[in-house]
This record gives sequence, C-alpha cells and structure tokens, in this order.
Amino acid sequence: MSKYNPLWEYVAKNTSQSFRLTFEEIESIAGIPLDHSFLKYKKELAEYGYEVGKISLKERTVVFNKLV
Repeated sequence: MSKYNPLWEYVAKNTSQSFRLTFEEIESIAGIPLDHSFLKYKKELAEYGYEVGKISLKERTVVFNKLV
C-alpha cells in the first residue's frame, strides 16, 4: 500500500478527462505533506486509470489526465 493511496482513490473517482489540484488540496486529500517522493510514487496512478501531467512549482498545482 502506497502512502498516496487516498489521493489515487480520490483521483480515480473523478470523471473528468483532465483536472488540476493545488498542492494544498493534495496534502489534504492524502493526509500527508507533499514531498519530493511524489515524483517516485506518481507512476502508481496508472493502475487507477490516470497519469500525472504537468506539475507547476510556480502555481503549486498538479494536473491529472485520464488514460485513454
């Protein structure tokens, strides 16, 4: 079980083709601080039908895209 499972489950329930979450929203959903390990764990999201798109450090957002 990944420390980001609550976030992956939240993303999987979304019906949008693409959507954006702020770092703060991600931390609230996941229940943990967002850290550099997110880059390692993001590949797990494919099992839930999504992928991590653009990560904006300036805007502090992450875009999630539904896999085709």
